[in-house]
Amino acid sequence: MSEEKLYAVKDDEGKYLLMVMDSGSCWEEDAGTATKSRNLALAWAKNNGGRVFTLVEEPVKVVVSPEEAKLVKNCLWTNLQDAFLNNINLLFRGRRPEDITRLKSALTNGYTVAKDKKYNVKVPHAEGWHFQKYSSASKLGVRNNWRPFPAKDIDSNMSKDLFIFTESEIEHYGLQDCEKEEVTDDGIR
Repeated sequence: MSEEKLYAVKDDEGKYLLMVMDSGSCWEEDAGTATKSRNLALAWAKNNGGRVFTLVEEPVKVVVSPEEAKLVKNCLWTNLQDAFLNNINLLFRGRRPEDITRLKSALTNGYTVAKDKKYNVKVPHAEGWHFQKYSSASKLGVRNNWRPFPAKDIDSNMSKDLFIFTESEIEHYGLQDCEKEEVTDDGIR
């Protein structure tokens, strides 16, 4: 975040002073003119009748894991001091100093939850084949034509969601040794 401040002028109705070249100034609801000079903003306020305010840059939100997000949320929503201290202890216990700094920033500046990376897992020694998850839909539904676990890429009858694995699912199914391709949210590799 930049330490440089910007100043603007606002009136009592919440409108912003907009300085227009050659034609003076006007008051606008949506936009105004900002300057780095506090003295210039004070002069504008004196001449046009308003007050100077400082524009503050919104802090960058910190990316946290889903587990960290639960702990941060518990800290932020706790009303009792003992519960808050307990949640802070759970949040920071056993963490590296750089993680503690990041989590403190998440508490003060806000946070976003990181999404799990998703992968297509290739069947070894089989060109154009990927693994598919077994699910009630894959065993029972017409949604993917009752296909078995390994499936050919070009079959459009199958649900593409059943081909997408998270890291924990890859470990669960024992597919760590297989080649994997990262998939974006729109399903493109």
